[in-house]
Amino acid sequence: MLFNSPLFVGFYLVVFLLYWGLRHPRPQNLLLIAASYVFYGTWSWKFLLLLMASTLIDFGCGLAVDAARDPTRRRAFLAASVTANLTLLGVFKYAGFFTHEAADFLAALGVTLQPWVLHIVLPVGLSFYTFQSLGYVIDVYRRKLPAVRRLDEYALYVAFFPQLVAGPIERATHMLPQYRAPRVFNVAALESGLMLMAWGLFKKMVIADNLAPYVNHVFENPTAFSGGGLVTAVVFFAFQIYCDFSGYSDCARGVARTLGFDLMVNFNLPYFSQNPVEFWRRWHISLSQWFQDYLYFPLAMRFMRRGGFASKYKAHIISFALIGLWHGANWTFIAFGLYWGLLIAGYLYIQERLSDLPDDSALVFRSAGGAAAVLRAALSMLITFTITCLGWLLFRADSLTTAWQVLERIVAGAPGATQLVRADVMGAGWLWLMVIGLWSCEWVYRYYPASLELVAGSPARRLVWRQALLVGILLSYFASQQGKSLPFIYFQF
Repeated sequence: MLFNSPLFVGFYLVVFLLYWGLRHPRPQNLLLIAASYVFYGTWSWKFLLLLMASTLIDFGCGLAVDAARDPTRRRAFLAASVTANLTLLGVFKYAGFFTHEAADFLAALGVTLQPWVLHIVLPVGLSFYTFQSLGYVIDVYRRKLPAVRRLDEYALYVAFFPQLVAGPIERATHMLPQYRAPRVFNVAALESGLMLMAWGLFKKMVIADNLAPYVNHVFENPTAFSGGGLVTAVVFFAFQIYCDFSGYSDCARGVARTLGFDLMVNFNLPYFSQNPVEFWRRWHISLSQWFQDYLYFPLAMRFMRRGGFASKYKAHIISFALIGLWHGANWTFIAFGLYWGLLIAGYLYIQERLSDLPDDSALVFRSAGGAAAVLRAALSMLITFTITCLGWLLFRADSLTTAWQVLERIVAGAPGATQLVRADVMGAGWLWLMVIGLWSCEWVYRYYPASLELVAGSPARRLVWRQALLVGILLSYFASQQGKSLPFIYFQF
């Protein structure tokens, strides 16, 4: 069931009306659990059984970790949760990839082996809800919160339908108090939630879905296109994946807000970042923070104790390599993660070397005012966006060979087709206009954050602007749609 489908609209309206017809948190929660299971079960009842099994395992592990007083027993129950979640990911997401890679490696050594692999469809949202559930057990182990005693509360935490299949990856410390507290219907929350949903669908259906055919067609046969055409496709993919994923997050936050819940912001204008570290503080924030808290910090502390010149940077490289692998079983994703890990490690090393310079020398790199500061910020954004697009090239390409071919042709300025001539692909000029328009809207929102949700001004003025924005979104949708509802990109992860 997709947010951008008529089926979801009907489902949401029924849930919304039934939910606010109830008066107490527990029956509301039970309704949301049932709705969430229906929502997830529309993909496959087998996927639903897997979700339920994961919920029961980590609910039990959380209780066992909390009850155990012996450190060895607590670690054993934590290990059981980690093993169960990683086994789910390993079997359903990575087993086929690594089996085939091992067979290819042995074949290169002259050993012929026919790999036996189960052909299993990847359950939608598996990477998201296993990480959310695992984070809860780790927090209980660290005594950041007591174990949940009620199965219904924990089941809702794992399965809450707005963010179940593509995040954000929430923390139990943030969501469990909300599930326990009474919810009161609020017109302002309903209005702002609907506006978030409309904006998210606009980014997904008007921008991302119209960029997708262009990007797909170019990457299907990259050697047929010129260097300029390939640059256009890479830039378009950068905005496609941003509008697709952040559009989902906006919809999830909007739906949750209309039901009285607050989900974390998962994207914070990432293409305005001025360095690689800032980009990952603004992009897929819930995933970045998850790896930072549960992997990077423990690794960094261990490496720092061992010492050595590069010890402090190893944790970055390993963490980002695993972030890349989290996205999928493909060498392109691993290369994507290593690219960012090495890039951030190099950036931090340079920053540290600059901080060691004498004050007068460092002043040249750090200070500027007026027009110089604006120019430096603009140049930093441009450089950061360029290196981000190189990362997206690795992410989008079907193989490392394809990524290298595209990069070679871009650098060489290779000749070829500069535009597409297909009925189902919008012209590049219109697509560029969409991208620039989105960037301009986000620039306004960066400096006037109330402009998107329209929370300022008199009620009458707010109503007029909201209606005008909704009409504009609907008109742009009908004018730009190609008659297809495409799934969200991150559903495959």
